[in-house]
Amino acid sequence: MSDFGLLHAVVPPQRLPEPHLISLGAPAARTLPPTVRATAMVFNDPASRKLKDALDRLAPSDASVLVIGETGTGKELVARYLHENSDRRRGPFIAVNCGALVDTLVEAELFGYEKGAFTGALKMQVGWFEAANGGTLLLDEVGDLPLALQVKLLRVLQEHEVVRLGARTPIPVDVRLVAATNVDLDAAVAAGRFREDLLFRLNVAGLEVPPLRARLGDIPPLAEHFLGLYRTRLGRPQLTLGAAALKALCAHSWPGNIRELENVVHNAVLLARGPVIEPSDLRLVRSARPSAAPADPEEALRQLLEKFLVDGEPQLFDRVTRLLIRAAFDLSDGNQVRAAESLGMSRNAFRTQLAHLGVIAARRRRSAAG
Repeated sequence: MSDFGLLHAVVPPQRLPEPHLISLGAPAARTLPPTVRATAMVFNDPASRKLKDALDRLAPSDASVLVIGETGTGKELVARYLHENSDRRRGPFIAVNCGALVDTLVEAELFGYEKGAFTGALKMQVGWFEAANGGTLLLDEVGDLPLALQVKLLRVLQEHEVVRLGARTPIPVDVRLVAATNVDLDAAVAAGRFREDLLFRLNVAGLEVPPLRARLGDIPPLAEHFLGLYRTRLGRPQLTLGAAALKALCAHSWPGNIRELENVVHNAVLLARGPVIEPSDLRLVRSARPSAAPADPEEALRQLLEKFLVDGEPQLFDRVTRLLIRAAFDLSDGNQVRAAESLGMSRNAFRTQLAHLGVIAARRRRSAAG
């Protein structure tokens, strides 16, 4: 591939749908039609060319790779590049968003289960590791995995075999693992939220994907790519990107990275009244220069949530709720009363949330007196 390369990620027919679309016990859920991801990355800027050089060196190996980068920088495309430039290119490439997996079912999703292993397990189902056999498995947002699952993941990486829920016989798997995260795993290790031995196992080779603001040379070709994509899709083949609009795009700070750029161009194609996209057609929700963090905590939280909404984060409400409950529980050292008080909740309401997240066992209802 030349120094200027464009990766347009289209999910191939053999790839299974995203795990959060799966309903255990609904077999048809795994036969959903393949989805298309319009997100792209280019290697035009010196920073991204440096990344490409590292990718080309790592791709032929089977080493586990840890990809670090902000949300929306194209970490999945980095994993796909490694796969498509390796000897595993004819095998499956499967991307699993660990942050979208339900805590109580994550083991079944990753390692599979036998019929009758739990309520709703109506038939045997292979997990994502088995599905990726002979290919590459991307575990995105790997830092969101519960500690108990981290232990089992470490064993899979060491032994190269999985044991389905409800079974005792290990099944050999030949999978190259790529893990991705936008959080500081070293800090997570220090806080006791991530296993150090697992981090060592994942980080055989590390890659950092620069944010879009650090590779400004990629903005023009990316903008043109998304313009071509959406003007075709929306029936506006004559629409062009004006010089003033391109200048505004290059001056923006892009907190949402490539995903935000795609959304902005998509919106501009929808709203542009004339044949040329002007700065007024661009919905840039951030100033060109990042502002100082607001002193008001509520305003800081509002800005952060607004960024997530602009980025189109999946299942945002559930994820924010889960992180809030967990944070309160951890900071109170497991004291439910203190944790509930810190959130302005009753202990019973907080306990219900903990049970829903699988942190504690659900309280059984007492049977009515006969």
